[in-house]
Amino acid sequence: MSIVVTGATGALGRLVIDALLTGTPTSPSVPAESVVAVVRDKAKAADLAERGVELRIADYSRPETLAGAFEAGDRVLLISGSEVGQRVAQHAAVIDAVRAAGVAQLAYTGVLGGDEADFDLAAEHKETERLILASGLPYTLLRNGWYTENYTANLAPVLAHGAVVSNAGEGRVASAARADYAAAAAAVLTGPAEEHLGRAYELSGDTAWSLAEYAAEVAARSGREITYRSVSAGTHLEILTGAGVPEPFAAILVDVDRAIERGALARRTGDLTRLIGRPTTPIAVTIEEALAAS
Repeated sequence: MSIVVTGATGALGRLVIDALLTGTPTSPSVPAESVVAVVRDKAKAADLAERGVELRIADYSRPETLAGAFEAGDRVLLISGSEVGQRVAQHAAVIDAVRAAGVAQLAYTGVLGGDEADFDLAAEHKETERLILASGLPYTLLRNGWYTENYTANLAPVLAHGAVVSNAGEGRVASAARADYAAAAAAVLTGPAEEHLGRAYELSGDTAWSLAEYAAEVAARSGREITYRSVSAGTHLEILTGAGVPEPFAAILVDVDRAIERGALARRTGDLTRLIGRPTTPIAVTIEEALAAS
């Protein structure tokens, strides 16, 4: 039996593998020879191979490559694809492959709220969950909330213009660091199967914050004047497209902000803290890390 991580060279995948190899407060370290990274590009995974991780080359968009990526008894983490609009077909191909292989567990990184999530970006996650449930596979659903890095990865324009711009109004976000979600994935992949199979975890940060509070925190940590500029959805769409963001993706971002305004990403269940055995990472820490790296 191996623990198999798909999309392993992505930001989350690498953190999951690191959590598996080093261990966390709630998951033991796993020998490298028991960890498999499913990747599209072998060269990009050279560092994982150097750590002793087995590489299996496969592509979500090429179902024929997935046949040899999984084996009977594997515990598999399907990290959702990044190609919006293509993910249902991609995920369906993985589900078919793991079912044919006879894996012991399929964990999937979905979205906070599951079936109740009412924003456009959730649609493909909801359909993927439906396919998993219909497959009869032993499953664990990891419904990830927002990554704090979704914001801190875009600090450059915030610092350049001195403003956080959003149409989320006074809505709040219960985000956590990507490493927190990775630790949760490691916990369900290494813990007793009977504890996690057939479960859906609603994962989010311990604290919900507003964009105005985020702007104030960036200002405090950077020593610069940063304001929060609350705008209409239409104005925000114009700003994003004017900055070069493709209109379909800009529309998704605007729709997510509408969801934040409705409170869709403010939900706090405590599931994430319970799985990782510690508090989630405060936004101040992630902001500090981003500023240090910039």
